[in-house]
Amino acid sequence: MKNAWYIGCCSFMALTAVAQEPLVTPGEGTTLVEKLTGEDKPLLSSHMNLQFNTMASVPFTNGKLDNAHFSINGVRMEIHGKFHEQFNYYFRQSYTRNFIPMEVDNVSMAVEQMKIGWNVHPRLQLEIGKQCMQLGGYEFWVAANRVRFYSDFNSTMSSYQTGINAAIGLHPNHTLNLQFLNYRLATEEAYYVYGLPAGITLTEAPFISVLNYDGYFADRALNLRYAVAGGPLAKGRPQVFVTMGNTWEKGPILAYLDLMYAYEGLDSKGLISTLSARRPEGGTTAQYASYLSAIANFDYRINSHWNLYVKGAYETARVLRSNACYQKGLYTRTWSAQACAEYFPIQGEDFRVFMHFLYKKSGTTRLAQSIGAADQDAQRISIGLEYVIPVF
Repeated sequence: MKNAWYIGCCSFMALTAVAQEPLVTPGEGTTLVEKLTGEDKPLLSSHMNLQFNTMASVPFTNGKLDNAHFSINGVRMEIHGKFHEQFNYYFRQSYTRNFIPMEVDNVSMAVEQMKIGWNVHPRLQLEIGKQCMQLGGYEFWVAANRVRFYSDFNSTMSSYQTGINAAIGLHPNHTLNLQFLNYRLATEEAYYVYGLPAGITLTEAPFISVLNYDGYFADRALNLRYAVAGGPLAKGRPQVFVTMGNTWEKGPILAYLDLMYAYEGLDSKGLISTLSARRPEGGTTAQYASYLSAIANFDYRINSHWNLYVKGAYETARVLRSNACYQKGLYTRTWSAQACAEYFPIQGEDFRVFMHFLYKKSGTTRLAQSIGAADQDAQRISIGLEYVIPVF
């Protein structure tokens, strides 16, 4: 018995020793710092920054004060650069997102992007790993800390997925992106508020394909970013997205108009499905849902210290074919308006203090009210600060 115990301890120690060995032993590899300072294999470029956003908010729902609070809205670390003439890397992690690993790609949702870029040809670049879907629209692509309040459409998109993207350079100002990604990373409960409807089964190949055009005109002041995407999450229930971003940025003006449409054979956004939550029978996942969103924004940079912007959005949600408790027709109309003043205390630094006002009206139609939904008004006044800290 003692011998068996001794052998077991030795085996455990041996396994532990193996498990704790470093990934790179001395002499086998060169660290990033050594590459930055050495002469044999210098790192061509490396950049790191931290993004921080916090604010104090006073929200109102239907005219009543609703839990005034301080909040940390975003803390991100970003590292990117080149380790070879043909290869680059990009890593970004959020510290205010879910750290539970997804079942398929085995990485935390907090890791937003983790990819390697390969310049195969002057007109062809591959990106492999976790990345942002190449959908159109300024707000879908810009860093999240730049958007004080997302539309319903954007806030319900699973925008970071693992796969591959091929960027084809048609011209210095025109790029075509072909992307193939995972589209279901966890159980059905993560996508459908009330599970799958009876008789519906998940597809064995839950991928999404994206075709994106990214073009610049008028001396690169006008950017058109258009995309179509599609793929199934369940058998016989495809998802289709058509998105168009139109951005003008020149001098003190930044203006954009984002137009987005989604057809969902199964309501993965959940905006229509949650309208049925108050039914005596309970909620049910909607089918044949469609969403339309339009966002218009105008920024004006008064001087090096002040920036002002106003934004408006209009969104609708429909059911295109009657199913379960949902009759064909329009269910919601949502309006929102935003105004913001930003002050930059330190000239040349991406450090800003802001005051932001939001008004949002969620209007329900007779169809939505017949399944228990009701109108809702929301207002919010926020004061906060944001800093993008360049580390190196």
